[in-house]
Amino acid sequence: MNRSLVTAVVERHYPQRTVAGVDPVGAGTRPTAVVRFDGHPPLVVQRSETIDAVRTEAALVGAVRDRTAVPVPPVLATGTVDEQAYAVSEYRSGTELHTTFADSPPAVRRDIARQFGRYLGELHAAFTFDGCGDLTRPAGRPSGEALIATGTDDHRWLVEYGRRAIERLPTEFDPLRERLRGRLRDVTADGATPRLFPWDLRPGNALVTDGTVSAVLDWEQPMAAPPALALAKAEYLVADWYVDDPTPLRAAFRDGYEGVRPVPTVDPVHRVVAIADSTVDSRGGVTNPGYPEYGRSESVAFHQTALRSALDG
Repeated sequence: MNRSLVTAVVERHYPQRTVAGVDPVGAGTRPTAVVRFDGHPPLVVQRSETIDAVRTEAALVGAVRDRTAVPVPPVLATGTVDEQAYAVSEYRSGTELHTTFADSPPAVRRDIARQFGRYLGELHAAFTFDGCGDLTRPAGRPSGEALIATGTDDHRWLVEYGRRAIERLPTEFDPLRERLRGRLRDVTADGATPRLFPWDLRPGNALVTDGTVSAVLDWEQPMAAPPALALAKAEYLVADWYVDDPTPLRAAFRDGYEGVRPVPTVDPVHRVVAIADSTVDSRGGVTNPGYPEYGRSESVAFHQTALRSALDG
């Protein structure tokens, strides 16, 4: 994080405060820093690509806080400095769940998985859309207005989204690629209302205190999608990612979801798309399940096994 940006942001929004330290945050793809002050609580400053992206995310965070019990730190300010877009958020303490989840007692893991399921259920109950795709703020309306989806056709969107995920897979997945493409023919218009797709809802974006999730972070690039896709992806990232037998965690996750609304039917194609989408990160690298994280070859094998299971489901 550029310290001059942090200094300019603090001078603009908090001129009465004295910066005592700037601690870069290594996780995530966007430059982020915790700014500490003498005599005031710390804040989080995060840089983004565009001011529209910042304000869209801020609008979503505000709506999530208003409509659900998901623990989301509020966005306190947004703007640009020298054409660099930024957001200022409240700082939340806690341990990154990614580093503790695998070693937590089974009962604690199930409780946390249940919390994640409930969060997704609340998000799906609170946010419905006329179509799928990226979310944006309506032009010419107040910043607090509801977000709208940029697409309209849910099943065609899912096919295209799945195709992009499959084509991004590295060459090690070539033996599976044609079967994965073929599974996309199973997508039909099922009439499910598109819901919020928190595509990165996972322990790596959560903080935990005393076995309870204290913050869910990273709401960038929000999308709307069929609810079954969101469920399949969150299950993969919460349950499958960390343990050899994900069955108890999946059951707990769905139990939490069902406490809010009926569980959508997850077909094999939803799992195929969710797993393919989770296999490669935004920079094109293979993602690393587990903690300590698997190496690349182990990670490739992990995702290949999951995709074969989904194809045979």
